Amino acid sequence: MAERLQKIISAAGVASRRAAERLIEEGRVTVNGERAYLGQTAETSVDKICVDGKEISKVKANTYIMLNKPRGYVTTMSDEKGRNTVADLVKDAGVRLYPVGRLDMETEGLLIMTDDGELANRLMHPSNEKTKVYEVTAIGKNINAELAILRSALEIDGYKIVPAKVEVRDVQGEKYVLNITIKEGRNRQIRKMCDLAGLKIRKLRRIAEDSLGLGQLRPGQWRYLTENEIHALKKII
Repeated sequence: MAERLQKIISAAGVASRRAAERLIEEGRVTVNGERAYLGQTAETSVDKICVDGKEISKVKANTYIMLNKPRGYVTTMSDEKGRNTVADLVKDAGVRLYPVGRLDMETEGLLIMTDDGELANRLMHPSNEKTKVYEVTAIGKNINAELAILRSALEIDGYKIVPAKVEVRDVQGEKYVLNITIKEGRNRQIRKMCDLAGLKIRKLRRIAEDSLGLGQLRPGQWRYLTENEIHALKKII
């Protein structure tokens, strides 16, 4: 079946769909020896598709994993400062995987990684409001007042957020364990919410994303997503 070139290139793991479009526009893609054009379709079973003179692999099965990112790792494939990256943790997966979204260096938890550029881009698009649940261990002084702030339509970086769902898991004096559920996922949103509420975060980890749960996966470990989990991810977009 004929498909658009950018989709074929993305599915082959060469580049994201948007990057593939740029490759085509720059004249770096050929089909059967002739320069490709944006909007062109091809069939991988029939046509010879090359990028920079090298034939792309036939469309392969993509890899999808869940990583429990530990503290001290940045969510990038390489780091100019020499810090540990999530790429270091998934080297034994056998393919180059990219993170879907980000967790800051001090935040732990669930991170999806894949070589499916098309799915990753669609999942990260602002219009795709995925539910994310964070477990927050924090220090406070007046839990009722602090919860009221966390559950309100706070203004963060000039933007009024959708009120979060906040559940109290445990309270021991001034130490709280909360589950905070959000959909927008703005930059460092949970940390900024807690700052506005006067809470000092001691530990922050993402424990769920839509239908995916971290379960018993230990920090630094990863596992392949099941067929049902992959199907659920693709279904939400």
